[in-house]
Amino acid sequence: GVASGLGTDTQVGVSGSAEDIERRREAFGSNTYKKPPTKGFFHFVVEAFKDLTIMILLGCAALSLGFGIKEHGLKDGWYDGGSIFVAVFLVIAVSAVSNYRQNRQFDKLSKVSNNIQVDVVRGGRRQQISIFDIVVGDIVCLKIGDQVPADGLFIDGHSLQIDESSMTGESDHVEVNGNQNPFLLSGTKVADGYARMLVTSVGMNTTWGQMMCQISRDTNDETPLQARLNKLTSSIGKVGLAVAFLVLVVLLVRYFTGHTTDENGNREFNGSKTKSDDIINAVVGIVAAAVTIVVVAIPEGLPLAVTLTLAYSMKRMMADQAMVRKLSACETMGSATTICTDKTGTLTLNRMKVTKFWLGQESMEEGASSISPFVVDLIHQGVALNTTGSVYRATPGTEYEFSGSPTEKAILSWAVVELKMDMEKTKKCYAVLQVEAFNSQKKRSGVLIGRNDDDTVHVHWKGAAEMILALCSSYYDASGVEKDLDDDERTKFEQIIQGMAASSLRCIAFAHKQVPEEEYQNLKEQKKLKEDNLTLLGLVGIKDPCRPGVKKAVEDCQYAGVNIKMITGDNVFTARAIATECGILKPGQDLSSGAVVEGEEFRNYTPHERMEKVEKIQVMARSSPFDKLLMVQCLKQKGHVVAVTGDGTNDAPALKEADIGLSMGIQGTEVAKESSDIVILDDNFASVATVLRWGRCVYTNIQKFIQFQLTVNVAALCINFVAAVSAGEVPLTAVQLLWVNLIMDTLGALALATERPTKELMEKPPVGRTEPLITNIMWRNLLAQALYQIAVLLTLQFSGESILGVTEKVNDTLIFNIFVFCQVFNEFNARKLEKKNVFEGIHKNKLFIGIIGVTILLQVVMVEFLKRFADTERLSWGQWGACIAVAAVSWPLAWVVKCLPVPQKPIFSYLKW
Repeated sequence: GVASGLGTDTQVGVSGSAEDIERRREAFGSNTYKKPPTKGFFHFVVEAFKDLTIMILLGCAALSLGFGIKEHGLKDGWYDGGSIFVAVFLVIAVSAVSNYRQNRQFDKLSKVSNNIQVDVVRGGRRQQISIFDIVVGDIVCLKIGDQVPADGLFIDGHSLQIDESSMTGESDHVEVNGNQNPFLLSGTKVADGYARMLVTSVGMNTTWGQMMCQISRDTNDETPLQARLNKLTSSIGKVGLAVAFLVLVVLLVRYFTGHTTDENGNREFNGSKTKSDDIINAVVGIVAAAVTIVVVAIPEGLPLAVTLTLAYSMKRMMADQAMVRKLSACETMGSATTICTDKTGTLTLNRMKVTKFWLGQESMEEGASSISPFVVDLIHQGVALNTTGSVYRATPGTEYEFSGSPTEKAILSWAVVELKMDMEKTKKCYAVLQVEAFNSQKKRSGVLIGRNDDDTVHVHWKGAAEMILALCSSYYDASGVEKDLDDDERTKFEQIIQGMAASSLRCIAFAHKQVPEEEYQNLKEQKKLKEDNLTLLGLVGIKDPCRPGVKKAVEDCQYAGVNIKMITGDNVFTARAIATECGILKPGQDLSSGAVVEGEEFRNYTPHERMEKVEKIQVMARSSPFDKLLMVQCLKQKGHVVAVTGDGTNDAPALKEADIGLSMGIQGTEVAKESSDIVILDDNFASVATVLRWGRCVYTNIQKFIQFQLTVNVAALCINFVAAVSAGEVPLTAVQLLWVNLIMDTLGALALATERPTKELMEKPPVGRTEPLITNIMWRNLLAQALYQIAVLLTLQFSGESILGVTEKVNDTLIFNIFVFCQVFNEFNARKLEKKNVFEGIHKNKLFIGIIGVTILLQVVMVEFLKRFADTERLSWGQWGACIAVAAVSWPLAWVVKCLPVPQKPIFSYLKW
């Protein structure tokens, strides 16, 4: 009734013409949700203003602006305060822009990740369309692991169990059927069985839509790396605050005890004779000096560098076929030590083809001609009725279209092409009474059918060959004679199966039995199918070729110190054949060394045994999802960082448990994607290796930046502190320090955060969980550079005027200029932490060269043209040359320092604070 009211047919679906779809969309709405408005740019500007240091700086800027104008008049007095304002606004602008862009990136991502492909029937043809294109009246085909795309009614199907936990929070599965509960809600997941549904409401009219419009996806969960960096930032900030406070006290004491003189050599503070204006002015100046020390000490660039690096690599990974759903996964992947991968579809192509067919104990090469029609008919029934796939043919004479899972498609196309099966006709002769859907525990599916013309009841099973063989007590040979299956015969069959498996075929068996009436009544009450004393119909071997490029990817990962384990539902022989083909098993590694185990065996170890053996295992065959989960838990207890790839619904627990869950974009069910952190869009294991490379790239980029940043901080802090305490003046003024901070933090972050992954990344063992962020190598590089800068600049500060014979103003400018150029040269050193050649591959990074150019250009403008603004003097050519020469020493210095060996053990572990 509902179907005809919606102008659709439960078999054929809607007509599928463009105008019909459009009409439905106008009448009932489209299957999309209203999103809360995205945060505008202004929102991020306001966020940036909330930073404490920015607040303090703005306060200082306002004070110094006020007093400057009061003292020097409007024309000259606004420089100091105004320049701090400008610098602050620059910092705010940069951080707001980068946050805004990243937010936009997330919106784009969620659009991609929510775009699910759904199976619908339109105009009698089964096809895949995007979830957003579904209209009211569509007939949707649901199978295990799918997400229900809209609200609707159950038409037909078998043992459909729905997981409604996303709607009701109840974890128990709900059975949906035609008579008691035909209602399907969008957003819920199919836990078992299959069905077809009629869509009755879409988009904002569904229960899920109402829920979705109230929540916005907030992406401000911190990644582990960001948390570590925030700790680092705050501890550096504390040091900076302490130093600034000391400087403040020292300067105030010197001022009020009358140790400072003005330009004409008079004492500045003469007790009560001094004007109050002058005192306030001086104090504001001193406070401003102290505040800028804080500004330099706090590396605002760190969080910025992390978000930039992560956002940049996310974009790049998208192009490399990996969609990052959780930012933290990027960096965790860099320290992964073990990858547990599926076989089907990840290491192999998942394009199945039947290449072998055994009937009884002989291999059938020439198709159906030599087999008795009776057996062929039974196989037809077993294939046509016990399947979740379907065969569609537009008109007689055209190509067949097969849909369903790859294994189903392979068997269907073999039956139609080789055994001349007519699916429609076979289906009409029988009524399906009961179905047991395939699941990965039992590895078989069964169907109970009643024949329409004589009411006999038959049961058909198909599934993993050794599982089915165990249920059989007899078998048919090619002439249709039923023979007993005694122990000798059984061993022969087992050898056939092993032979097929060893040539990496997946082996599937068919079995059949007629069920007597009274037995059928008993089974009906227990809702079970007969599963003993069956007769074996035949065995098919399905070839699933290895993906090209997998072997190389596996070698790359192993070379990078990452252990690869294959976990598969296939039997031991198939698993071993494929693992050897992909290079996961070396040809000599066999059962003896414990490299290959069965899931059953692994499950039955004692916990202690399991912990001992888990690292040796390379291949786990015949495994259930539970074994996968166990494996992940064991590895994590041993301190491994584990990445898991999975595509089935049953992989969800393992994907959630692992440190990084990788799901498959094409084969993966929705449930798997929901539980994963990264979606591999092309299902290729080679992309997993790429993700690994990018993860490491993120980590080292951030290390490079920290090394670069801390050098600036240490140097600036020491110089200003020593000068303030001894001479009572600060060589680097507020504006100059802000400028250094801006180029170092924001531009430096951009330059170093966008380095591409290099080959060397895959030559080191992975970074463990407990490794410190700042390694000994970084301390070595950082301290050497900082000490050099401090030595040069303090020498200039105290005796530069006499050595170079220049005025105090020029000397201060020289200090500023050398300081900036040291950072520019040091930016090159930061590109490589250990390698001596820091220029390698620099021509590939256009952004880096551009940023260096811009920095130098701006510095020239600062010194030569904005002298009132930056409090500098013009320099002669010779002085410029001298500045650059002094700064350039940091290159050979870095080269020499990299020759010094460093201990492996982290420095701070000796202090044990």
